[in-house]
Amino acid sequence: MKIPSRARILLLIPLLILLAALIYQIPFVKDRLSPRIQNLKTRLSYTFNPPDEAVFVPLAETPLATPNIAIVPATEEPTIEIPTALPTDQTADQTSTPLPEQAILDGVVYVDQHERWNYCGPANLAMALNFWGWPGDRDDIARVVKPGINDPELDFIQQGRHDKNVMPSEMIDFVAEETAFHIVARYGGDLELIKKLIANGYPVLVEKGYYEEDYTGKTAWLGHYLFTTGYDEGTGEFVVQDAYLKPGNNIRVDYQTYLEGWRSFDYIFMVIYPPERQEEVFNLLGPWADPSWSYQNALEIAEQEIQTLSGVDLFFAWFNKGTSLVQMQLYAEAAEAYDQAFAIYADLGEGDTQRPYRIMWYQTGPYWAYHYSWRYQDVINLANTTLYETISEPTLEESIYWRGMAYVELGETDLAIADFRETVRLNPNFGPGWAMLEYLGVGP
Repeated sequence: MKIPSRARILLLIPLLILLAALIYQIPFVKDRLSPRIQNLKTRLSYTFNPPDEAVFVPLAETPLATPNIAIVPATEEPTIEIPTALPTDQTADQTSTPLPEQAILDGVVYVDQHERWNYCGPANLAMALNFWGWPGDRDDIARVVKPGINDPELDFIQQGRHDKNVMPSEMIDFVAEETAFHIVARYGGDLELIKKLIANGYPVLVEKGYYEEDYTGKTAWLGHYLFTTGYDEGTGEFVVQDAYLKPGNNIRVDYQTYLEGWRSFDYIFMVIYPPERQEEVFNLLGPWADPSWSYQNALEIAEQEIQTLSGVDLFFAWFNKGTSLVQMQLYAEAAEAYDQAFAIYADLGEGDTQRPYRIMWYQTGPYWAYHYSWRYQDVINLANTTLYETISEPTLEESIYWRGMAYVELGETDLAIADFRETVRLNPNFGPGWAMLEYLGVGP
């Protein structure tokens, strides 16, 4: 009996699917197709569920219980060694010593993030360390700060693709634990301080926001690191090494654009230096040598900007106020500031620019504030909004971790354990997840 041509085609479909699946498992084929497939999945997900339409509305509920103060997660603020003698006048005018009209540092080796997944952090940190003679590369850093899912069937690059961001705390830990160099990180920086550091031979790493067109044709906000290696007063520009752009070496960015992007991250900056030059670095920092002063300064900047800004910039100003208050451990006040930020976020207009829905991919201050204000349901709701409405796959270990912390306080121990196990599956080097599993007496 002859099988009709249509029936033969239907019989061939499963075989063709099986053949395609087998071909996809060939390593070089998988390496080439995987990014395209992932981009297609993300495009489809964002088309049917636009992430900028996801809005978190804080409950600001009455606390349900006294927090378990025995559970203290690993802090994001690094422990920085402070010299026994800080500069005599910590309030001295940072511009009192005239700076040269131009300073562009030599010896900068450009490192890009191309051909890798979410490699902004490793690429920029490699540039900052290579400047001082560190012999490693971006992959050496990534193996520690974003090792990715432990899956022997995937190569190193594929394992790490789910990790969307490297936090400043992870970069700081890498420098402190994996190199012979020191690093200082502070909030509330300003342009004159950046120039002063560069003029004295110290490039500066900042975290900033930027905008680019996404799959939908809208202009979307993302977080980014930027290695700053020079300035030119004549043109009013910084010289930066941008790991994302092609080409990205020795890019010129005007002061105002630089400042507007930097605002998104509470004006945080990091400086790497050899240990024998610590006294010089802290003298250059002036009042920023004291982390408490830097938090207060960042808070004052945020409060000033709240009075003058509007729209998305006003959202960032309120968010920064919350971040500064978290660093000062004023959690209830920080929670109120974040409430204001999220209220502004919800009211942002449609237009061509999306809401900065990725904000919680890069910052965790609201989790700290709500958790230590006993607002555990707000922690859970914010984590769920972030994990299931702003990203194509729920792979943000920090959000999962904080949801688990809230579950612990609410007595949902099984849910908490599942979350902590997921954090160390996604990132085997995620210390807070391991610490909580040990605290609860369970393994991965």
